[in-house]
Amino acid sequence: MADKDVEQTDERGYIPGPWWADLGTWGAVALIVFGSLAAAWVFFRLPGTPEVSASGYYGASKIIAIGLVTVGCTLLGRRRARAAAIEERNERERV
Repeated sequence: MADKDVEQTDERGYIPGPWWADLGTWGAVALIVFGSLAAAWVFFRLPGTPEVSASGYYGASKIIAIGLVTVGCTLLGRRRARAAAIEERNERERV
């Protein structure tokens, strides 16, 4: 075999992130809405709800919490980026 035929990759440094890491703002809002709908589903005891309603509320609250944290982090990152851009622009004007 020639060296060209074998593809070698060094994946030792690759650590996969959580599934919600790349959702963005709208994906996080969708998670919050989905979690709220799941909580309403459990509240009204619609078909498919668990026997113990606490486990249904627990699952819905996890989805809502992930959405809220993702929205907060996304918006905080945008705010920091905007502040850094404004600060950089002000420094250019001073020089």
